[in-house]
Amino acid sequence: MKVDTLNYIRFWGVRGSYPAPFGSHMRVGGNTSCVEMRVDNHILVCDGGSGIIPLGNALMGQQDIKELTVILTHYHWDHISGLPFFVPAFVPGWKINIYGPGDSQQEIERRISGQMLDPYFPVELETWMADINYIMTENNQLEYGPFKINTFNVHHPGSTFGYRIQVHDKTIIYASDNELLFIDKNIADRKSEFEPEEWQLIEAMRTEEKNKTIEQIRNAHVFIHDAQYTPEDYAKKRGWGHSCYIDTANFAMDANVKQLYLFHVDPNYNDAKIEDLHRATTKMIHDRQSRMECHIAREGLIIDIDKL
Repeated sequence: MKVDTLNYIRFWGVRGSYPAPFGSHMRVGGNTSCVEMRVDNHILVCDGGSGIIPLGNALMGQQDIKELTVILTHYHWDHISGLPFFVPAFVPGWKINIYGPGDSQQEIERRISGQMLDPYFPVELETWMADINYIMTENNQLEYGPFKINTFNVHHPGSTFGYRIQVHDKTIIYASDNELLFIDKNIADRKSEFEPEEWQLIEAMRTEEKNKTIEQIRNAHVFIHDAQYTPEDYAKKRGWGHSCYIDTANFAMDANVKQLYLFHVDPNYNDAKIEDLHRATTKMIHDRQSRMECHIAREGLIIDIDKL
């Protein structure tokens, strides 16, 4: 696909949980999480799911850029399963910086390399011939070229990051796996334990948690966020670390987000179902008289950063 802008966001993988290469899913796409941001000839890659494989193949078709930074939200397989097939990692002359949750560079490397150990993969991490740098930061802040990146913790099993990325005076939030109403689930599970006088404190905690989340995403130009479930499926999977699309849309509107992209959609949902969710979200926005735009994060979709 030809790109008509120099500074852009491109979706290479948009599914959650596992790849879904089905004919009924191809308008949205079947690869798992991977989003490329290219600004001023610097490439920032969010997550290394199966979508990073076609990205790597595309990068091998050009000669201008030989360095990139990959920021990982966490190490569940749908977010790292493309890394063993990422061609630039096997090519001398490339430099690849990798950042993600972990207390040391060695821990980050160990978490990535685990999926390439015998008997799970035929070659190990030592076959990567690129210059691989595992990054540690102070104060959860990272700079790469024009990108200024802040991490924040989200509600998902294990240590998981969301990212607030600022570039060219634009703010992009990437939070692929996040259960926005996680605290509500915990409260519901323990409801019988609380005395009536404790509910005031609990409601204050709930309000504080919501306000904290809204501040993390406030005024974002682009909000790429977990919208995995319908209300019916979310009711069955509370606590799994993913959001209902309705909660994602409401939080985005509360935070004055400019453009919402429904991301990490359930692999069981075909194109028609996801488009139904999009229509329902559009109606919510209309009913709330919000000016926010809502889009489906489709594989191959390109956002011109300079026009945001």
